[in-house]
Amino acid sequence: KEPVRVLQIIGIACNGGVESVILNYYRHIDKSKVQFDFVVHNNPSENFAEEVKKGGGRLYEVTPYMKNIFAFTYEIYKIIRNGRYEIVHSNMNSLSVFPLFAAWLAGAKIRILHNHTTDTKAEGMRTILKRVLRPFAKLFANQYWACSELAAKWMYGEQVVSDGKVTIIPNAIDLKKFAFNQEKRDKLRSHLGIKAELVIGHVGRFMKQKNHDFLIDIFAEVVKERPDAKLLLIGEGPLENEIKAKVNRLSLEHNVLFLGARSDVADLYNVMDIFVLPSFYEGLPVVGVEAQANGLKCLFSDKVTSESKLLHTTEFIDIESGVQKWQLAIMGYISRARNLSQNTNLLELMKFDIEESSVGLQARYID
Repeated sequence: KEPVRVLQIIGIACNGGVESVILNYYRHIDKSKVQFDFVVHNNPSENFAEEVKKGGGRLYEVTPYMKNIFAFTYEIYKIIRNGRYEIVHSNMNSLSVFPLFAAWLAGAKIRILHNHTTDTKAEGMRTILKRVLRPFAKLFANQYWACSELAAKWMYGEQVVSDGKVTIIPNAIDLKKFAFNQEKRDKLRSHLGIKAELVIGHVGRFMKQKNHDFLIDIFAEVVKERPDAKLLLIGEGPLENEIKAKVNRLSLEHNVLFLGARSDVADLYNVMDIFVLPSFYEGLPVVGVEAQANGLKCLFSDKVTSESKLLHTTEFIDIESGVQKWQLAIMGYISRARNLSQNTNLLELMKFDIEESSVGLQARYID
């Protein structure tokens, strides 16, 4: 019997949170029962393409919606029609209106709108576009999913959520893969030229949402107290050069390590002492789950959903409170063993275990 084929619409494959979540599930589903195929509108990395094809999936590249929204929609319509896909799972948030319209037109029986985000006024036109498209995104969907209650309420409204019409799909990870490892910590610290220095970490694309500009301001204050402190920035993106320029202006180039897009992020969490995520908004950040699974002390902005708190040591700080409050929280860090049994709400953490979550997701496609 052929597996049920699900067409995953993920847009840009750029080592971001959304595709990371979908790939985590792809690695753990029973592919004899459910198979994922992917639609992207950029040139995906070789690693991404290889993993999809190795798992038996198909990879379709379409015209970017930024260039031609009509071509983008029509090409997805043809893929669905020619592939006879009955399940289309769109992960493009408000922009899902276009692929889901194509799915409706092509006769797909199950059309899933999966929201992974919220918004912020700081993004200007991007936020306006998201809010304009938001009510239309739901028109052609017949299943409503979200990564968190916050993301669900933003997309569907509080009443729809309270009526139980939204399915929460956790941003699950392989908990064993992200567990703390002292040997890896020592080896990678040595490789990066780090000894006993305080290491602050961040994982995220260089874009407005992630608020790197403010993160550098925070770190500049930390360096005044701890001149040897290091900041690890993992990721790439359109604002990377702008942030590098700011680091140079503040003479922090010897303290800040730009590590780019990495395939060993799970190992690099071991290098860090504190994980800082001052985002303007998040649905439920998978990097926050990963960092806590590693046992890291985490500082999140108050715009990150409280559902992200898995460690008793995790703090939420008002993003409007200024750099001093963040700097004080970092300076108050006390080195400790990463003992998850002491510091973790284990029941909450287990909700994000990919082994369990993938079974549940698979059942939703089949049922």
